[in-house]
Amino acid sequence: MSDAPSHVPEQSILPDWIRGPQDFFGGLALVAIALFALWASSDLQGMRGFSFGAGTAPRMFGVLLLALGAGITLVGILTEGPALAVYAWRGPLFVALSVLTFAVSIRPMGMVFSAMASFMIAALGTHETQWKETFIVGVCLTTGCALLFPYALGLPLQMLPAFLNR
Repeated sequence: MSDAPSHVPEQSILPDWIRGPQDFFGGLALVAIALFALWASSDLQGMRGFSFGAGTAPRMFGVLLLALGAGITLVGILTEGPALAVYAWRGPLFVALSVLTFAVSIRPMGMVFSAMASFMIAALGTHETQWKETFIVGVCLTTGCALLFPYALGLPLQMLPAFLNR
């Protein structure tokens, strides 16, 4: 009996012509973003002679991203590459949720409560969160924001909930 581990080849549902799945699908994602940028900038004024219009830069960057995405997709077809990695959804989910929470709660709850709440929600993005340290950092960041925006930058932000300002 051999002590060497047996390596069973992984069964893939992808076609054989995709040799580098990460490059292939990453390139397709870039192509999709580029096509969206080109579509979104299609009604903006373009370039006339040497004068730039509002749509010139988005179209130039969209075409550049489209070419790079197509190139990366081609690399995924022509060369061997790593398999698709397992994606962890927890971090991006809670960070996006914290941004949405801040956007929805800034007007009715004020900056102090909404900033602290969004920071604590973002901290849920990892299982390694140490809550005592997270709370201390959240209080420090919220205090910094409460001093920075109205006093240092002079922005008229509501600090506390509307029902406490009456």
